[in-house]
Amino acid sequence: MKILSYDTSVDTRSFYIHWPFCPYRCHFCPFIALAGQDEFMQDYHKALTNEIKYYLSSCQQKTLETLYFGGGTPSTYPKELLLDTFDTLRKDRLISTETEVTIEVNPGTVDDEKLLLWKELGINRLSIGVQSLNSEVLKRLNRHQSNFDVLSLLDKASKLFANVSIDLILGLPSISNIEWQEIIKTIVQWPIKHVSTYFLTVHENTRLYFGVKNRQIVLPNEDEIVDLYLWTIDYLRRFGLLQYETSSFAKEGFECKHNQVYWSYKPYKAFGLGACSFDGKVRYQNEKNLMQYLQKSLSNENLSIFTEELTPEQIHLEKIMLGMRQMNKGVSINELVFNASEEKKEQFLSYIALLNNRGIINIKNGNIFLTTRGLSVENEIVVNLSNFS
Repeated sequence: MKILSYDTSVDTRSFYIHWPFCPYRCHFCPFIALAGQDEFMQDYHKALTNEIKYYLSSCQQKTLETLYFGGGTPSTYPKELLLDTFDTLRKDRLISTETEVTIEVNPGTVDDEKLLLWKELGINRLSIGVQSLNSEVLKRLNRHQSNFDVLSLLDKASKLFANVSIDLILGLPSISNIEWQEIIKTIVQWPIKHVSTYFLTVHENTRLYFGVKNRQIVLPNEDEIVDLYLWTIDYLRRFGLLQYETSSFAKEGFECKHNQVYWSYKPYKAFGLGACSFDGKVRYQNEKNLMQYLQKSLSNENLSIFTEELTPEQIHLEKIMLGMRQMNKGVSINELVFNASEEKKEQFLSYIALLNNRGIINIKNGNIFLTTRGLSVENEIVVNLSNFS
């Protein structure tokens, strides 16, 4: 397999920086995360900043629109090392007051000094991994946080940051329908501007996967989870948290700019262990082995272990899929049938008229949007629409 290099001529305005270290590993986590290996933080940071510097030396990088620190648990990034990372970025004037700078935060890993430092560095968006308010359920999934940790963090963070988001997981075992509804009724009273609600996914080779496989863990009924999801959409809407993507809800003007880069098929460069980049035509994944990553980065070697050059058909299908996820943008009708024959265009118009009549899609200003009802058949609709092109 030929390993390609990121196209540095592409106008890339979004960076993702991966901090893989965690104080513990949640049983549902499929990501590249290193628990109990904090002794490697210094070496990793050195390799990470070297990767960033080497990339910047090869291109004329413009000011970033978004910068995202993900993980792992980026809120464990030691203060002096994080300060050094920002110094690296600022030397090339990559961050302005207009740049959306997000850091993912786990409750229980933050102190007052760290919050103040983030504010001074220009971080202006916090994404807090709440997941649930049932600390016993979380503990059984090896996530160690209390409601006190969550509320204390929210109280302090909201005084410093205007843009606070939380993540929740729908479908956790032992969380009843009533308990989930109480969680939603609680969080709408919090000083937050954004909520991401993800369905629990059982990833292979996680502790959760083996627990479900061995019938030690029983997951909620899927139909009930879908009903709860639809209820959640409606309830959040009442409090001004409007759905703008399948899993995302925001107060007006607080939609996550960085995530919209992914959904809009724009290029982004990612740095760090196992980080994935996209230059508009090719996907890249960095080395996933820590020791190999450290060695390759410090030697300025190509860090990609996997690259995939997308075909025009793949790009077209993915644009439809990602566009349909965006509840406030949708997909352009003209783009869908740009190369189609007259016969296919007629079939397409009949099909979307049928979907519109059934309340599965809305059509506005030449764009197609999924309705709340249409979310349950999203995959089927995407495949059908791609067949008309």
